[in-house]
Formats: sequence, structure tokens, C-alpha cells
Amino acid sequence: MIQKLHQLDTDLFLWLNGRYTPWLDPIMVWVTERNSWFPFYALLVGWLIYRYRKQAIGLLLTIIAAVALSDQVSSSVLKPLTLRPRPCHVEALQKLIHPVLDCGGQYGFVSSHAATTFALATTLWLLLGRQHPWIRLTFLWAAFVSYSRIYVAAHYPLDVLAGTGVGVLSAVICVTLYNEFRKRQHPQGAA
Repeated sequence: MIQKLHQLDTDLFLWLNGRYTPWLDPIMVWVTERNSWFPFYALLVGWLIYRYRKQAIGLLLTIIAAVALSDQVSSSVLKPLTLRPRPCHVEALQKLIHPVLDCGGQYGFVSSHAATTFALATTLWLLLGRQHPWIRLTFLWAAFVSYSRIYVAAHYPLDVLAGTGVGVLSAVICVTLYNEFRKRQHPQGAA
């Protein structure tokens, strides 16, 4: 069963990674690089501070906690626990893949990029989605960043899918704790 799942994951990875085009390579490199998104993060922080004033501190701390939790679970717990090599480190795949960047760390399960971007998107949605429906677009951003990890040959699709789950779960935990804290601080009016 595990072997069959791994083969399906590998076949899907090879199919997705094989759908490349040279003009898209630099775009995907830009998308997959964490530093590319600092202006987006700065705009998000600025908007939260401007829009929510004092409440922004709690919102930002919740977002930071969810992203940090998802990153630590994926990088410090699951990667060392599973020891699943990235596809770009698998010798049998070397002639079949389209690597765009240096391979990076040895292990890839789960994708930290998927975990952290989906943690951010889910936290924003759970905290502010009712007030600002446009926040759902952050899920498209997270999906695009996550797909870029397959495109550059750093992750299998299952790495990305599991990373998405880690990110969503981290967000749910952190938002639940934030809401509980608010209820205790303001027992009458907390939502």
C-alpha cells in the first residue's frame, strides 16, 4: 500500500514537473523564493495595523504563531521523523526531472512552504474572512507558492498536500487559542 502510494506520488510529480516551459522558470523561481514575498507581508502588516489598531497586535501574534508552529512541525518534527528525500535528491529521478534551483535540504516531507503559506491564509480567513471576503484570494497565493515547489523539483505532491494540512491545522489551533484568550479577557463581547 505504501509503495503504491509512493509510486502514484512519484508519477504525479513527474507529470507535473514535466509541464514546464523555459519562460516560466524565472517566474517560478521568484514565486518559490521566500524573500520575494516580503513586500506582500509588509503590506499585510501595514493594513492590519491601519485597519485594526490595538487589535492588530493580537491578530499579528496569532498569524506569527500559526506560521511558526507550521514551520516547526514541518521542519523540526516531520522531516527528521520521516526522512523522505526530496525528489531532486533521488538518483533514479535525476534524468527525468526539471530542476530549476539547487535542491536544498535532504528531506522534503512535508513542504514548509505549503505549511507556512496555508497557515497564513487560513489564519487570515478564520480571523477576518467574514469581514473581508477578498481574503480568500490568499488561498490562491498559497496554492501557487505550493505548486512552485513541485515545479522546481523540491517536493512531491504529497509533500505539498501534507504541508497544506499542517498549515491549516496550525492555523485552527492558533485561532482557537486566540479566541479563547479573547473570551477570557472580554467575557461579554468576545467573538
